[in-house]
Amino acid sequence: MTKTYENVDQLDVNASPAYTVQTDVLVVGAGNAGMEAAAAANEAGAKTILIEKEKTINLMRVGLASVGSRAQKAAGVTIDKQELVESLAAFAQHNVDQRLLETWADNSGATLDWLEDKILKPHGAHLRAEADAMVTGKAYQGFPTENDPTFDDQSFASYGDWFLQYQEEHGVDLRFETTLVKLLKENGRVTGALVKDLAKDEYYQILAANGVILTTGGYSANVGLLKEWNPLALKKNVYNDSPRSNGAGITSALNAGAIRDEEPAETIFDRGLVPVGRKTEDMYYQTATYDHWLWIGSYPFLKVNLRGERFANESVPYQFIVNAAAKEPGYLYAMIWDDDYADNLEKVHMLGCARYGFPGYMKDKEAFVADTEQHVKDGLVVKADTLAELAEKLGLPADKLEEAVAKNNQAVIDHQDKEFGKESYRITPIKKKPYYGCILGGRILCTFDGLRINTKMEVLDEKHDPIPGLYAAGNDAGGFFWGSYNDRVPGLAASHAHTFGRLAGQAAAGKLPVQADQPVQAAPVVDTASGASHL
Repeated sequence: MTKTYENVDQLDVNASPAYTVQTDVLVVGAGNAGMEAAAAANEAGAKTILIEKEKTINLMRVGLASVGSRAQKAAGVTIDKQELVESLAAFAQHNVDQRLLETWADNSGATLDWLEDKILKPHGAHLRAEADAMVTGKAYQGFPTENDPTFDDQSFASYGDWFLQYQEEHGVDLRFETTLVKLLKENGRVTGALVKDLAKDEYYQILAANGVILTTGGYSANVGLLKEWNPLALKKNVYNDSPRSNGAGITSALNAGAIRDEEPAETIFDRGLVPVGRKTEDMYYQTATYDHWLWIGSYPFLKVNLRGERFANESVPYQFIVNAAAKEPGYLYAMIWDDDYADNLEKVHMLGCARYGFPGYMKDKEAFVADTEQHVKDGLVVKADTLAELAEKLGLPADKLEEAVAKNNQAVIDHQDKEFGKESYRITPIKKKPYYGCILGGRILCTFDGLRINTKMEVLDEKHDPIPGLYAAGNDAGGFFWGSYNDRVPGLAASHAHTFGRLAGQAAAGKLPVQADQPVQAAPVVDTASGASHL
């Protein structure tokens, strides 16, 4: 028997609507996917309503992946599409629908071109293609997929307000403080939704002649759903950075006969500062402002478990170190570094959102130092003149920590990590006092295991047939990710949301573009020692 889920906001699903509104397309959730979906449906000629339960749109992401954007072509960045698609499928052990990967690769460039033309350029901004691939060794293949909104090629350009202005100018009916209560279904077709105007405390229904697009953003803020669908996430993570994402879209679709991914997928950052002595089961801090976020947490400095023992290669993708820590006592770990750390930041050559300088938020070493020192002041990063004192402050066995540091320093001399194989240029000494340390845990950014969809963004039922009138995109849509996020394809999650949101809007409006095979392009030659791509 199919399980019925209660409304996640505990709203009355049997409430009588005070009135009815008619539209062609209803989009639920004003995030990256929802904003794209509403714009695309409206552009295709469909009358469109976009509802959002909060008072503002969600954060519009920077760092957007693509294959063949105009910015990439101008920068000479070429990516072998088929190699990228197969790499993504292999990373997920093929627990994905490869047709969805192909669909993203075929349409991501055009989506970013649209964003640049319609949202960025009218305000003097553009996309800058990042030509450097996230390559740190043979085990993890990297691709130069990242595009960044910018004015000056030196800093990010935030474009959320511009996108909101675009919706208003083009007639999208955007209704804030309006939340989904349940989907309406008649004769097997989703016909609209019962919604609630939170400001007026009033229920009403929106009938959508063409369909409903769900873009509410996954379920990472719903502890009950995490316990049911991804219980390990509550042990790995001590922070949730997407408090809007309560699973409303997914559960409403399940109640309408949809199916979802059967295994979890998520993005976890390794930057969650934990008070010494705090246990993971006592902490699931939900924040929209990235509280207690340590930028250097993703850097490959020495990391040890709560017994003071090194347990993994610190140079792996950022989610992987959190995965490795989940096999250790307490699910947490400590990071150790010395007073020369700022001089080593650029040398270790981080990319994506951890990179030193553009397009990272930390533009220079002074910015990294300022960020670290604020956490010294709040007690989440500790300093000491001896390793024994540092161990005491962190609650670690001093002898084990001193042994781990000694091995680390010998690896610097040997230019080789004999324990776990970290690249020699990423092994940094721990010799200059004061010594620094902190306890770290995971920060879940989002969940990816969502509703099963086809390449038209139509939600599938138990027979894997489309449910007429129901679409999904962004983190409400499944089949694209599995397990851990691949940060060697920078910007993939945001691009997945933008691209599939746009396709969902076009599909619901009846204007989905005809798919055309793109020519396979030559891959860049990569210098794996430096991580640089020579194009």
